[in-house]
Parts: sequence; structure tokens; C-alpha cells
Amino acid sequence: MANWQCVKQCGACCNLDPAERPEIEDYLTPDELELYFSMVGEGGWCINFDHTTRECRIYSTRPRFCRVEPDIFQDMYGIESEELNDFAIECCRQQIEGVYGDRSLEMLRFDKAVGI
Repeated sequence: MANWQCVKQCGACCNLDPAERPEIEDYLTPDELELYFSMVGEGGWCINFDHTTRECRIYSTRPRFCRVEPDIFQDMYGIESEELNDFAIECCRQQIEGVYGDRSLEMLRFDKAVGI
């Protein structure tokens, strides 16, 4: 069975391009939406994403919408905790494919890490 985990130095989820997330207003509060838009920088990348190290500069204090945790996914998307693993894997795979491609090193590293 595949087990979701974040793969360090991927950063696919740091590509926040609002054009790629047309339903964003459905799951963020007005304050979160304002914060989200304030974080979108050049090319749709989060202003807190360090392109050199490929890591988040505010990881320990990142917003709720940047966290993969059962209570957050329940609240934001209605995903039950027992569904979170498969849902998170699918979300990551879609985001990695959209940002880097389905045959990218990032996708290969993610699939290996989660056991696909």
C-alpha cells in the first residue's frame, strides 16, 4: 500500500498559480484567500519558495492551506482522515505532473517515496 509523504526539495505545491486553481475560493476563507494571493509571485511561484534550495522559507509557520493534516483536509475539502492518504497522493501526483511533467525526476522521486 502506498503511504503519502512530502518529498523534500520538490516544491510542486509551491506553484500557487491561481489560474491553475479556479475553485480556490470554494475552500479558502476570505482572509486565507487574501493571504494566498499575497503569496503568489513571479511565474505563479510562492514568494516563500527558495528556488535555490527548493525549500520553503516559512515552513514552520506556513499557512493552514499549505499543510497536509487530517483536520485541515476535513475542514477544507470534506476529506475523512481514512481517505487522506489516497487523496493526498493523487493531489501531489496531479500537481507534480502539472508543474514538472509526468516523467520528471520529481514524479519519480515522489512515486518511489510513497511506494508506487
